[in-house]
Amino acid sequence: MAAAHTPRESARAAAQGVRLALDGSFAAISAWERELGRLRVLVNVGELAEGEREFPDGESYPVHEFPEIVGFLHEQWAGGTLDAWVETADGPPGGQDAPGAAGLYNHQRVAALRRRGRGCCVVAPIVLHGRAWGELYVARRAGEPVFDGGDAEFATVLAAVTAAGIAQTERLAEARRLAFTDALTGLANRRAVDMRLDEALELHRAEAAVVSLVVCDLNGLKRVNDSRGHAVGDRLLERFGSVLSLCGAMLPGTLAARLGGDEFCLLAVGPAADDVVGVAGELCERAGDLDLGEGVAVGVASTGDPIGPVRSARRLFRLADAAQYRAKAARAHKPVVAGRDGGTDDPVVRLADAPERHPGTERRRFRR
Repeated sequence: MAAAHTPRESARAAAQGVRLALDGSFAAISAWERELGRLRVLVNVGELAEGEREFPDGESYPVHEFPEIVGFLHEQWAGGTLDAWVETADGPPGGQDAPGAAGLYNHQRVAALRRRGRGCCVVAPIVLHGRAWGELYVARRAGEPVFDGGDAEFATVLAAVTAAGIAQTERLAEARRLAFTDALTGLANRRAVDMRLDEALELHRAEAAVVSLVVCDLNGLKRVNDSRGHAVGDRLLERFGSVLSLCGAMLPGTLAARLGGDEFCLLAVGPAADDVVGVAGELCERAGDLDLGEGVAVGVASTGDPIGPVRSARRLFRLADAAQYRAKAARAHKPVVAGRDGGTDDPVVRLADAPERHPGTERRRFRR
């Protein structure tokens, strides 16, 4: 679990490890989604029955079908009990009316065991941060030895180890989220763009995928900050971030990001250059309708346009930045697109490719 990079990989590693430790033929980890009142299966491993998938999209079970989830994981946990329990395809020893059968055996689980050719299972609650998080489920084939009390005790320990691994994965996921997310707008940050752009250009070189960068400079932010305060300026940044995210969603797989200050961008991999330019135009219109600020200056650079070879992220950024600078200087209400006014002789392309002789002048933005 510690080596996993995503919660899905972590859940799979836990299920596989527990299955092997308990000598089971099948294992699953499920999460209790309180707000939806259901137990959702995250991963199935081992011998999968018909209809089961390793990472199911919609396998979930209403909590009311499993009262022990609420009773056992909620009430008994409050009393300090964390023990796992065993169920068999034969039902409770002595029949349904046997002492102690209520709450320890579930008709749905028993039916599922029989339907899937399994003889028994051990169920262990996963408790995280003092609350029921979900459950660990391990089954054996019909005809194999039934889990006993020792197995249940071991499953209880394994569930605690799994909970610790889940907690670590969640902490790492949160750290990654913070590392690649702009705190104010919730968009991706510059670090995320740099990583995604490097990957995108690798794909461009390998498969000729179209990579497009839309760079935006929000107009009027300083005036808003100076005249109405930084809280209002932050509100403008947040609203524009929402508009950017909405427009980015029009292009599948597009990353919407805040580069810093009043600079934002969209990074699209796959869509045609004309589609990206169309969305950039929509962005200009929507930004112009905001009740704060003075619209946005937008520049576009795409490998789908005649801009010459793009061998580095730096060059694509310089092209998009140069186009954005021209849009800002002209107070344009639509995007300026690199390469569409003469190809490599386009003034935007020449500006982007010119040597940086005067740091601190108009080309300061290119120094990335």
